[in-house]
Amino acid sequence: MRMNKKLLMLLFCVLFTVAVLAANYEIAVVVKIGGIPWFNRMEVGVKDAADELGVNAYQIGPSDADPAQQVKIVEDLIAKGVDAICVVPNDAKALEPVFEKARANGIIIITHESPEQKGGDWDVETIDNVKFGEANFEKLAQLMGGEGEFAVFVGGLTVPLHNFWADVGLAYVAEKYPNMKLVTERIPCGESVELSYQKTLELLNAYPNLKGIVGFGSLGPIGASQALNARNMKGKVKIVGTVIPSHADPYLKQGLMQWGYLWDPRDAGFAQVYLAKTLLDAKAALAEAGIPEGIVPAVVDGFEIPGLGKATLEGNIVKFDAQVDITAENALSYGF
Repeated sequence: MRMNKKLLMLLFCVLFTVAVLAANYEIAVVVKIGGIPWFNRMEVGVKDAADELGVNAYQIGPSDADPAQQVKIVEDLIAKGVDAICVVPNDAKALEPVFEKARANGIIIITHESPEQKGGDWDVETIDNVKFGEANFEKLAQLMGGEGEFAVFVGGLTVPLHNFWADVGLAYVAEKYPNMKLVTERIPCGESVELSYQKTLELLNAYPNLKGIVGFGSLGPIGASQALNARNMKGKVKIVGTVIPSHADPYLKQGLMQWGYLWDPRDAGFAQVYLAKTLLDAKAALAEAGIPEGIVPAVVDGFEIPGLGKATLEGNIVKFDAQVDITAENALSYGF
């Protein structure tokens, strides 16, 4: 009985210490590019997590989707001595050395949209990425009648998840819809309305029989829709891809864009901070109890995050399935 009391007292002291330390955790979320609707929405989740969990969490990002700028931000955060860094990578490979440096300095590294990332601790995904990639191309195939010419936009040729979705989707189309033809290599423009607009006009000039575009990068479908509007080509080229619902709503309602897919970026922001705090709590508790790190797993299959439910684990990937469809009928119902 005395031993049980001692254990309970030790546990109480550990938990109290962890609770005190949590208030001092500094968790930085580094996004691909600051100031665009997608990452503005993600920042809502980061701030919500900071308030609910009692940690100092915040979001920062480069002025454009430049891998070098993102690496520099991570370098600065290492020098600052933050406790955890969460990153949505522009270039997974470019970040590997700086991630290794962060971990050597005792900083936890979490990624999002980078399931094959090397150098990090954990990656958190709010969708099934194979299912997501296939869904976008299946919808485009349906809209195109299973045949004809199409193009693919990505945010950049080094953006991990955009290119994974493209790889998955193109393989899917090659198997199921052999009469669909990709007119050119994937085009890196999906993080800019202006560049997507320009590239769509170029596609329309070069390929007059173009019937569809899949856009990965939340601004790609928007720019493509604006280009179709400028050419009075509503509905002649089908547009499918990742978009913020409120941003896409007018284009969906006008028939310039046909369908969108995504998850709520707010959930992704919240999940990154929640996972970081869970890992930091475990690290602090183990240190306080004198137990070597790694003996007690902080994240197990069925790990739960409020609003997302229970996760499945695939190696160091914490995966949820929160994919949503965005249409002219429901876009405004999501509230963001």
